[in-house]
Amino acid sequence: MISKLPLPEYEYAMPKPDADFVRRAIVYKLIFILGVDPRNATPQEWLNAAMFAARDLVTESFLKTRRSHEDHGKRMVYYLSMEFLMGRSFVNSLINEGVYDVFNEAFEQLGLDFADVCEQEEDPGLGNGGLGRLAACFLDSMATLRIPAVGYGIRYQYGMFKQEIVDGQQIEKPDLWLDHDMQWQFARPAKRYPVSFGGRVCGSGSIKYWEPAEHITALAYDEVIPGYGGNVANPLRLWTAHAGDTFDLANFNQGDYFAAMRGQTQDENISRVLYPNDSTDSGRELRLKQEYFLVSASIQDIIARHKCRFHNLKNLADKVVIHLNDTHPVLAIPELMRILVDEESMDWEEAWGISCRVFSYTNHTLMSEALETWPVDLMGRLLPRHLDIIFEINEQFLDALRAIGKTDPNLIRRVSIIDEENGRRVRMAWLAVVGSHRVNGVAKIHSDLMKTSIFADFAKIFPDRFTNVTNGVTPRRWIAVANRPLTKFLDKTLGEQDWRLHLDHLAKLNGLADDPEVQAEFAEVKQANKQRLADYIEKELGIKVNPQAMFDVQIKRIHEYKRQALNVMHIIDRYNKILENPDANWQPRVFIFAGKAASAYVAAKRIIRLINDVAAVINNDKRIRDLIKVVFIPNYSVSLAQIIIPAADLSEQISLAGTEASGTGNMKFALNGALTIGTLDGANVEILEKVGEDNIFIFGNTVEQVEALRREGYDPFVYLEQDSDLRRVIKQVSTGTFSPEEHSRYSNVMHGFGDYYQLAADFRSYIEAQERADKHYSNPAKWRRSALINIANMGYFSSDRSIQDYCKNIWFIEPLSEAELPSENP
Repeated sequence: MISKLPLPEYEYAMPKPDADFVRRAIVYKLIFILGVDPRNATPQEWLNAAMFAARDLVTESFLKTRRSHEDHGKRMVYYLSMEFLMGRSFVNSLINEGVYDVFNEAFEQLGLDFADVCEQEEDPGLGNGGLGRLAACFLDSMATLRIPAVGYGIRYQYGMFKQEIVDGQQIEKPDLWLDHDMQWQFARPAKRYPVSFGGRVCGSGSIKYWEPAEHITALAYDEVIPGYGGNVANPLRLWTAHAGDTFDLANFNQGDYFAAMRGQTQDENISRVLYPNDSTDSGRELRLKQEYFLVSASIQDIIARHKCRFHNLKNLADKVVIHLNDTHPVLAIPELMRILVDEESMDWEEAWGISCRVFSYTNHTLMSEALETWPVDLMGRLLPRHLDIIFEINEQFLDALRAIGKTDPNLIRRVSIIDEENGRRVRMAWLAVVGSHRVNGVAKIHSDLMKTSIFADFAKIFPDRFTNVTNGVTPRRWIAVANRPLTKFLDKTLGEQDWRLHLDHLAKLNGLADDPEVQAEFAEVKQANKQRLADYIEKELGIKVNPQAMFDVQIKRIHEYKRQALNVMHIIDRYNKILENPDANWQPRVFIFAGKAASAYVAAKRIIRLINDVAAVINNDKRIRDLIKVVFIPNYSVSLAQIIIPAADLSEQISLAGTEASGTGNMKFALNGALTIGTLDGANVEILEKVGEDNIFIFGNTVEQVEALRREGYDPFVYLEQDSDLRRVIKQVSTGTFSPEEHSRYSNVMHGFGDYYQLAADFRSYIEAQERADKHYSNPAKWRRSALINIANMGYFSSDRSIQDYCKNIWFIEPLSEAELPSENP
């Protein structure tokens, strides 16, 4: 046992850094940690040295915070997510620690361009879409609000993929984000846990145990997440797969080098790529292994932490809450039950009571086809004991229903965790609902629909279990980091900096929205951001765009329900009308797209190609005179979003009503002064309530109308027959106007395309909303007023408010009080 040193021997106090201190620290790290001569250092090496220096400051907060959690026995929230779309950490951490200007000045003293050095940081390949970015915003807010928390995820070696566009098509390349050896995360070689697969279940009755056939090791890396103000920092613990002793020395010594490495390579694949292609059996198996790898390592770590602090598990539910961000980590429920029952010898009833109080679950989709299920055969082969536990959970749940008179076979069939009608599959969302004490949606309309659609039966069985927490975004990342001109404008106009912590203070802009001087200053902010994006597009893509034009932006994951195709249909219709009436008073527009399509999602990849095909025709048609430019920016990332979002004038949030759970891009755009054009879907509904109908462009059918059309037998040809503009657009696409080298390229996609997401039904309403946007933009004062009102009324959509709602209504957790704040020395 290692004895602890007396307190005076490791007491220290980090001096408050000034530019001179930081400059010397950076040079020290460069020389003595990286072993690089400053005269020969590259910008990448300067960044790594600076990250070491910044990490020292963040680490002090982290160690103090951890000690405060331990000393005060705080109830902890553990946030499990397959994705954390963090974005670059360096600048965000400097802003949260309050030392951005100090580091900037230090680099000025070194004669280096600070902005150029910051640009060397790679975006971590830890997430893909809104779910991952939401998790990242939540980590920022939990630290800022002093919530005792730990995030858990996977340290993917290659992320999802790096997207390139070749001949208009998406090409996937490895995302080598770790190759630059970014000096931010801490390796934790002592934090390792075995993760097992396969084998068999032994024993019978209440005495069962698992004899696995395969073992790998989960190794921990910690990324420190500082809260704004620098007092508190929480960890994001990321797991990487290590094959351990699977290297076959006998094969190696016999000269069969590939065979010697085969087992190691297969095992370590678990943490290589985010969301492997699950269109194959091997891809689906790897995906299930990934999910269990995350939860097994995390639950073991949570149990170890708790035992270290409290020495027993009887009070686990009093001191621990485990939050499941969507269905990917739901295997945590049977994993905790396995540990409590099999390894800790707890009886089933006590273990289940603890487990249900520990877990809470966020649902992120209303689409039944998107709800995760796993074949019983696959789970039985990889995780036989967990399948056994799931069967037991399901049996006890159904028996409890029958005991209270709910014996309708159709009800039992619908709520059974095991779907017996579609090849016997485990319904992971059903398991999450049965095994959690709270289930929340992520926007008011989503939470209401959740209780009347996918979880209608469960809402009647557990009426108090369902609640809502509308999503939010962090203003630190999405204004202070992403939009420095707007940050300075807000500081000056509001006369304070507290809006970074209290976003509702932006409401003061409501009283200034008509002030010509304020409008003029805001116009300069927007124009500077548009020029920055225009410069980026010209540099990276060789396309020159007009920064005076309206920037019309749709950036998000490419998916049929998000209806990028509807956006393209409007662009084609506008193109046709300009050619018909070239002398009309057309509003110039730059249509900007960005987003990745899943590698196996053929329809989404075809949408990307369509966007680029349409761009190729329109951008090279001299008759259009730059009234339309269409740009697809490859390899969408948080860093790219930080350039695009501040420049947007119009935010496209055009999913079919009832399909988008919430969205957070809609909030980021409005927070940066873009007006929304969108359906009554997700958080658009609440944004409308906050900003007023004069400052948003709503179109399309409502959820009720969408459902009615489906019940009646939706037929897109009805709309084609009634609308000559729509008919012309579909004909042009389907007959090769925009793919002259392959006329039939889109014949199966756009002509009689089934149209499950009702593009045809919403087309005319969408065109009319776009015309209203044109008219509004033609009056600069009116548009600027609306933009300022959007910013002013985004206070509700702070992730700080979201986390406060979670703490109050779901996690029942208290922040560190002033008295519990970390002391000077860790």
